[in-house]
Amino acid sequence: MILLRFAMIVSSILFIGVSQAASPPPVGDQTASSPKTRNSGEVAARPQTGGAAKASGEESVSKNKVEVRKSSESSRAKGDINFDDLSFKIEKDAKFNPALLTDEIKKLDGVKVKLRGYILPSTLFKETDIDQFVLVRDNQECCFGPGAALFDCVIVEMVPGKTTDFVTRPVTVEGKFKIDTEKYKYPNGVGPRGASHFAIFKIDGVNVK
Repeated sequence: MILLRFAMIVSSILFIGVSQAASPPPVGDQTASSPKTRNSGEVAARPQTGGAAKASGEESVSKNKVEVRKSSESSRAKGDINFDDLSFKIEKDAKFNPALLTDEIKKLDGVKVKLRGYILPSTLFKETDIDQFVLVRDNQECCFGPGAALFDCVIVEMVPGKTTDFVTRPVTVEGKFKIDTEKYKYPNGVGPRGASHFAIFKIDGVNVK
């Protein structure tokens, strides 16, 4: 029942994200068409052209590029991992295939790990004594928008007798990492936009701090 609730919540978040992305701005909204000025006496900057525009564009792309930083071998040996260690190549909204998992990821199965991230509040049913939640890479719920990355979320199921409370700051979850390609499928294996799973990674949590 809890897993079904998770699937329904994730599905609704995805649906809202897709709807908002596809909806045009409301009538009268000049955000997309009119240049912004900080006050009525300030003239809007002219669009850049030629080399200046190209340079600006390259700078913007450079700033927005996300650097992949996997854990060092020594950190992995101690069980200290991050979300980059869980990444693998999968097409947007594609059905999951176990063959896509790298050997490095497979080696984590059954290993005691420490993973830092944020508790996703929209998947919680209470704020204290939580025994199950979704841990995500960041606190912007980006993992559940259109084209969500399957590896950017981990289901945390606390071991019997252990619970945690919701906090907005990042937390470190300690426990045994597991790969489960069956438990977290969408009902009938069909989810929003054709996705087959809402998660494939889990941690049997023993401590959250």
